[in-house]
Amino acid sequence: MDYAIEVVTLPVTDVDRALGFYVQAGFVLDVDYHPNDEFRVVQLTPPGSGCSIQFGTGLSATLVVTDIEAAHREMSERGLNVSSLRHKAGLPDWQGGFEPGIDPGRRDYASFFDFTDPDGTTWTVQERGSLEK
Repeated sequence: MDYAIEVVTLPVTDVDRALGFYVQAGFVLDVDYHPNDEFRVVQLTPPGSGCSIQFGTGLSATLVVTDIEAAHREMSERGLNVSSLRHKAGLPDWQGGFEPGIDPGRRDYASFFDFTDPDGTTWTVQERGSLEK
């Protein structure tokens, strides 16, 4: 299983100030999504980069896989304490809620699970490019 880092999560003290800074620095704004007070993701990409940055509210470090069920099984077999699989509820107008299991349509970035390292860093594993599409 390949685990890709497509985005690096940055800690910031002021999301809007950071957004202004990175746009001024020439980064391209990809996403500024804020469906509720508990979640906001701002994602920007440096020109020519294959990896983006993100910051906001309610975010964690992220890995991307093509088969969320296989990744979940593999991490569990390695002895990691992984969360249950979940998917975004209410797509396409997602407001931050989740339902158990994988996304029935296997949509990109809609199915997840988490694990936490010994220092408390939470990683979210999400599916993109499912083999079942």
